[in-house]
Amino acid sequence: MIKVFRWLLLPFSLLYQAIVWLRNRLYDKNIFKSYTATIPTLVIGNLAVGGTGKSPMTEYLVRLLKDRYTLATLSRGYGRKTKGYRTVTIDSTAAQVGDEPLQFKRKFPEITVVVSEDRVTGIKKLQDKFDLVILDDAYQHRKLKPGYSILLFDFYSLFKPLLPLPTGDFRDNLSASRRADLLVITKCPEVITEEQKAHIEHILRKYTRSPIFYTGIFYQLPLSITKQPLPDALTDYDILLFCGIANPTPLVQYLLKTGNRVELLQFSDHYNYNDTDFEKIITRYHSITSDKKIIITTEKDIQRIPVHTFETLPLYYIPIHLKTVDQQQHTFDTFIENYLKSVKEY
Repeated sequence: MIKVFRWLLLPFSLLYQAIVWLRNRLYDKNIFKSYTATIPTLVIGNLAVGGTGKSPMTEYLVRLLKDRYTLATLSRGYGRKTKGYRTVTIDSTAAQVGDEPLQFKRKFPEITVVVSEDRVTGIKKLQDKFDLVILDDAYQHRKLKPGYSILLFDFYSLFKPLLPLPTGDFRDNLSASRRADLLVITKCPEVITEEQKAHIEHILRKYTRSPIFYTGIFYQLPLSITKQPLPDALTDYDILLFCGIANPTPLVQYLLKTGNRVELLQFSDHYNYNDTDFEKIITRYHSITSDKKIIITTEKDIQRIPVHTFETLPLYYIPIHLKTVDQQQHTFDTFIENYLKSVKEY
């Protein structure tokens, strides 16, 4: 029923597409002005709504660069209940700064993490203090002209109708991919056929000749909310998985492949949990009859869970890393390094 209803909204999708196209053209023609930072800026973004792996990409770049550059990350802080420019601390809450920036700060406490819905304001406050800024989810923020853009596409989204909102899932036109310096296909299966690559490149090569990389998700060992590892093998447990992310399918598939029995409680992306939700989760956990059971959530969700909420229950989260599927990690890194080198020489 939902899919049928979305198709009925196709006229609105065409109108939305026209408005987005016009806005981009006004920026392309310099009728709408863009601000250029005085330091290198790495912009990560996507064209579709939902999870394409922007956070793992941001974390990958932080790991790659943090020991050689004084860097900051700048995010909108989606889901926060505050406004304006704000520096994230490890004691911040997701309501104050958003779950993803809080995740960045807690994982990399040595770097500066900032949220600001106005990226230009954020950059102006940062550029005199840092060597570079990594901007998470800023591809459509055209008031800021990026130094280097990395555009992400979910692998499976490119095998579905590529339609704009509200009928489809794309918030920008595919033609916008011509602005990207690198294209990254995320959440790929372990094996990609040549036919699948040809299909993807046939779509994207209509708009850009930028390099295309294929990446997957690497799931790490579960950790408790206090970052203690799971004492036994994950395969020994029945799992209650709850999460508020755009696409939990890859995580569910991973857990099923390990041989677990998985029950899923899915919430909306960046969901703000309340006491009623926690009671529902706990009740569902107790309803599992297995003698060996566990509660699993994502690293993003754990930022929104008060430490005391599940203190008597086995709650764990699974960190994820980005991995290249086509063995081109060094080549990807070289593109980033060459951009930073060229700016420094200039």
